[in-house]
Amino acid sequence: MTVGRRTLGSQGLEVSAIGLGCMGMSDSYGTSAERDEHESIATIHRALELGVTLLDTADAYGPHTNEVLVGRAIAGHRDECQVATKFGFERMPDGTQRINGRPEYVRAACDASLQRLGIDVIDLYYQHRLDRTVPVTETVGAMAELVQAGKVRFLGISEMGMDTIRAAHAVHPISAVQSEYSLFARDVEAEVLPLLRELGIGFVAYSPLGRGLLAGSVHSVADLPAGDVRRERFPRFRDENLASNVVLAEQVAAIAAEKGVTAAQLALAWVLAKGGDIVPIPGTKRRSRVEENAAAADIELTEHDMERLDAAIPAAEVRGVRHWDMAAIDT
Repeated sequence: MTVGRRTLGSQGLEVSAIGLGCMGMSDSYGTSAERDEHESIATIHRALELGVTLLDTADAYGPHTNEVLVGRAIAGHRDECQVATKFGFERMPDGTQRINGRPEYVRAACDASLQRLGIDVIDLYYQHRLDRTVPVTETVGAMAELVQAGKVRFLGISEMGMDTIRAAHAVHPISAVQSEYSLFARDVEAEVLPLLRELGIGFVAYSPLGRGLLAGSVHSVADLPAGDVRRERFPRFRDENLASNVVLAEQVAAIAAEKGVTAAQLALAWVLAKGGDIVPIPGTKRRSRVEENAAAADIELTEHDMERLDAAIPAAEVRGVRHWDMAAIDT
């Protein structure tokens, strides 16, 4: 079983149809004591065996430690994967962070990521968030210089709105826009996805399982480990919202049971069926989960299946916004 291939953008970036989000191996979901680096590296190796070759990380994850972990995992496997990483969150000496899109920072961040990853070139380099104090044309101009220098192959931007996408793409072709997309988060459907198709840009969907809601692993706050960022920061997991959102997720699980697949597999199949230019990157730190996710590529959904799933989670019934810092998301 392999997951197949898809092309992101019009510049020749070919990746696996399903990628692997590596953030949770080092950050956000649980405490460092609960993380198993050996299992995380084994998970990346198993992903590669299954044909899951797009590995997504960022310098902000850890910070920095996730890139180091990914670098260790791909040592000796560089030709088997496409490495995507991001810059933009600058960690300050006092532990705080700021969004930084200044050209000099872009260059420094890229060099640091290359060193941590232990590679000579980044396959897909994203601006993580828009720096509203720096024109995106200047930031992407610096990113384009990295392509010319042979340090980066393809460019991406993350959580950007229509005007920003157009401006960025005019400076240098953008191969991928990454944003949250799942049955629980569908705001990109109205304007962003049609624009990307107009411009020939691919789409990478992070959190395609609704940060675990669609995997059936979260029924109450008690299911989240101590130190899990969802406990305190994500509105959809607050007590007043979570119970209602779980009821919605259970409707997807019921449809999955009818089809003889898991809820997570069905949710991923839905994303895949939304277009051949879309690549979901579900995150996991366990081999069993990457195997389950990869199998979603074999699921074929009918038009009736898609209609049922679309109706299972009406946008008006989802409780809570999708991110705690919506102000940092360009719309």
